[in-house]
Amino acid sequence: MKRAIITGATGAVGTALVKELVANNIEVLVFCREGSKRNQNILKHPLVNLKYYSLDQLFAVVNDTDQTYDAFFHFAWEGTTGAARDDMYLQNRNVRYTLDAVEVAKRFGCRKFIGAGSQAEYGRVEGILKPNTPAFPETGYGIAKLCAGQMTREYAHQLGLEHNWVRILSIYGPNDGAQSMVMSTINKLQKKEIPQFTKGEQMWDYLYSGDAARAFRLIGENGIDGKTYVLGSGQARPLAEFIREIKDTVDSKGEIELGRIPYGEKQVMFLQADITEIHEDTGWSPEIDFKSGLESIIKWR
Repeated sequence: MKRAIITGATGAVGTALVKELVANNIEVLVFCREGSKRNQNILKHPLVNLKYYSLDQLFAVVNDTDQTYDAFFHFAWEGTTGAARDDMYLQNRNVRYTLDAVEVAKRFGCRKFIGAGSQAEYGRVEGILKPNTPAFPETGYGIAKLCAGQMTREYAHQLGLEHNWVRILSIYGPNDGAQSMVMSTINKLQKKEIPQFTKGEQMWDYLYSGDAARAFRLIGENGIDGKTYVLGSGQARPLAEFIREIKDTVDSKGEIELGRIPYGEKQVMFLQADITEIHEDTGWSPEIDFKSGLESIIKWR
């Protein structure tokens, strides 16, 4: 891979992927929304160039770069948190935007389209999540992600592109959203506040953003056309253990309150990725343990 395009390059995975690609001497073209404060998260480097297009403008993008690109990584998505996850019209627009991204990939000569899916596509599953695990999403967000993955695979193949869809579990790292469990807990502990949680009995699978970025690069280079991959660490443990490890890393004398928040009606209680196929097809395995990832976030802040 010599050149790649990324949308949604301002979050935890996107910013990490830009750095991963540059570290491997790969030129990066980023599509981002003009005026967004989060654009400052994007690495400033001679190999990184920006084009200002929002999601609803992708359909109009033309290739005026005099270059062809190898892979298109699509992370951008509207309505990822709160009530917006069940805004059906908004989520339906995301499907169209993702199809628009495939069209743009074709215009820029890309060989492959790689889309970011979600564990939300599965709904509530008590077993280890595999690419062929039956998917029964329970939110508009999950339904739209599932639809986008299937429709873009078919559309990419119609246009002569290879396709991979990557269902991401729980990623943490620099530039993660402030509302995520990891970032919000770090913020509160650093402010000497007492964060509150459910009992933390959920079995969870966390993966550091740098490891996720390396997985995406390797899938872009070596992923098998048409495959869906599940991306996580491959290991799960009780959420309460992760919470205590955050406390001990940030402020060993800090306080946390487990059991103060009730579980939601559709609370997912088990998340664990089967990463066998990613490893077999690309050679990828996670390298950063949870504590080391936390230390990287604290240093970054």
